[in-house]
Amino acid sequence: MAQPLSAPRLRPADLALDPDFLRLLAGSHARLIGVPLLPEEGDAAEQARWLYEAAPFCVLAHNTDADPRFVYANRAAQACFEYGWDEFITLPSRLSAEAPDRAERQRLLDVVTRDGFIGDYRGIRIAKSGRRFWIESAVVWQLIDEAGTLHGQAAAFGDWRAV
Repeated sequence: MAQPLSAPRLRPADLALDPDFLRLLAGSHARLIGVPLLPEEGDAAEQARWLYEAAPFCVLAHNTDADPRFVYANRAAQACFEYGWDEFITLPSRLSAEAPDRAERQRLLDVVTRDGFIGDYRGIRIAKSGRRFWIESAVVWQLIDEAGTLHGQAAAFGDWRAV
């Protein structure tokens, strides 16, 4: 049986270029949403490197902890939110939204938990510097492996703009 991402055996530092994590991320996206997350060119290691280093869209994931924390953020997401990898993977995901916007963010996550995904999310987020920005046309989905184990939730978006 697969271990959830909050399990001590899996350190987020290992996930940036991890082909198994890519399979979880892309596989759950394809199963729930019905479309691929990324082009199916190259092996899983090459795809993981492309998604982390070169993808022109943001991808983030958090685990199943009681106060979920980010376990993955590709370089596009790091630039958007102004956190480096080491900062991102220790950040509770609720801090990606300002306090007044956290209730709305929680409603989104509750819908994703109930329905498996949401395909066209729009919301305000906050960067490390305090810069506020809209994310638009975001897809948020459950990270569920082929055995049905829940590992967290993920989001992908390519559109963002200043508030």
